[in-house]
Amino acid sequence: MAATGADRAYMAKALALAERGRGRTSPNPMVGALIVDDEGVVVGRGAHEIAGGAHAEVHALRDAGERARGATLYCTLEPCSHVGRTGPCAPLVASAGIRRAVIAVEDPNPRVSGQGVEYLRAHGVEVAVGVEREAAERFNNGFFSVMRRGRPFVTLKAALSLDAKVAGGPGLRTALTGEEAGIVVHRERAEIDAVAIGSGTVLADDPLLTARIAYRHRPLVRVVFDRRLRTPPGASLLTTLEHGPVMFVTDATDETSTERAGLLERRGATIEWVAGDGSFLDRAVRRLAERDVRSMIVEGGPTLQEAFWRAGIVDRVQLFVAPMVLGTGAVDWIPLPQAAIAALAELRTLPVGADVLIEGMVHG
Repeated sequence: MAATGADRAYMAKALALAERGRGRTSPNPMVGALIVDDEGVVVGRGAHEIAGGAHAEVHALRDAGERARGATLYCTLEPCSHVGRTGPCAPLVASAGIRRAVIAVEDPNPRVSGQGVEYLRAHGVEVAVGVEREAAERFNNGFFSVMRRGRPFVTLKAALSLDAKVAGGPGLRTALTGEEAGIVVHRERAEIDAVAIGSGTVLADDPLLTARIAYRHRPLVRVVFDRRLRTPPGASLLTTLEHGPVMFVTDATDETSTERAGLLERRGATIEWVAGDGSFLDRAVRRLAERDVRSMIVEGGPTLQEAFWRAGIVDRVQLFVAPMVLGTGAVDWIPLPQAAIAALAELRTLPVGADVLIEGMVHG
């Protein structure tokens, strides 16, 4: 049976339920589930609310009880058919007597990858797949990126002046954006897995990279791309380990690199050595995916951001543009042509206090 307008409306409600897990479920995806009887009454609701907790379908089936028999399940992701930290959901759905399952998108995890749908159909459940597919994929862009590309979903974020500068001068810390933009930045830090900077930003700004203002449920991974291990052991980042791990990604091979790494490790840092074939950044982001980093914001500086852009490892761009001109002698942002910004998918421009946020997707 083809999907109906009612199916799309109920799936939108299931996606809203999945919001309960925002910032709490990684490395698992956010999932929402809704159970609706033949009269159109919602009899069960559920969401995957925290990593390691019960899946959305389990909560919805418990909520519905016997009313699930003969009803329709709306689920934002294919029910799993394997044993992970929790049991498989597809057998529970079938045994509960669900007559029809409407699924937004197949699970890209190779341990599932259509097997949940096959199980349901083999056990007499009518299945429709693809209702609100794009919205469901966008909802879990980090999870889908790791499963499909083997790397996190990467956002390139920068604060710029009107003349596309990031600082008043080399090594000069320059406040560009206002309080409202800071609130947006920290709210997103409360949800993503990791925030990344280059060693140049550590040396110039000595940032904390903590999630403030908005409450964060999980530790925030702070990643420093430092190929020469230039970061001093006294960096402020290393005084904030209660907020989450600080990870240095490097391929340093000089005579004193092991000694410098040891100094950082004694301050509590984690060193990820990513020597090997191919691009350093490609190896690095794949290593981060292995460490359960599903989403990452690259906040600076221009050298690192340009390297990510040129390597094709940017999925979303966020530019906060401040109403000021820094002029000659200021530090340029990366030479990203205006045509590249105009070509972003889902491009939008929003006022954020006195600043303007320009945001778009590189991979539409």
